Amino acid sequence: MSFCCGGSMIGTKGTLKHFRTQVHNVPLLVCPVCERIEVHYKVENEYEILAEYAHDDGTPEIDFQDYVMEDDNTMFENCVNVEEDDPVDMVQRQIDMSLDLLAVAKEIKDEKWERDLKRRLAVMSMRRSRLQHK
Repeated sequence: MSFCCGGSMIGTKGTLKHFRTQVHNVPLLVCPVCERIEVHYKVENEYEILAEYAHDDGTPEIDFQDYVMEDDNTMFENCVNVEEDDPVDMVQRQIDMSLDLLAVAKEIKDEKWERDLKRRLAVMSMRRSRLQHK
């Protein structure tokens, strides 16, 4: 599980641009708060090699899945949420997990982690409100 802004990131697949080459269907981890994106650690090396080769060949677009075999069943098993989840449920799970982590942060008196989690909770609460009003 990858963490950012005090809590867990969301597992998804997306497109990344490597110089002039777009690499589609790359397993990614996305922070729901600051929207930081990173290649899933299980395929990070494969992504770098494939993207570099495609760029060197002058390929404008390439599909990650065509060249790298990953087990979709286990790729995101350690993620609390994946993008295909219902958005309201996903936000609620992120809030619940952040509240649990906030209790731990308070117990161990980690003030920086507490601030990060409170900021995360504020962002996720606003997102939940917007989703519920749609």
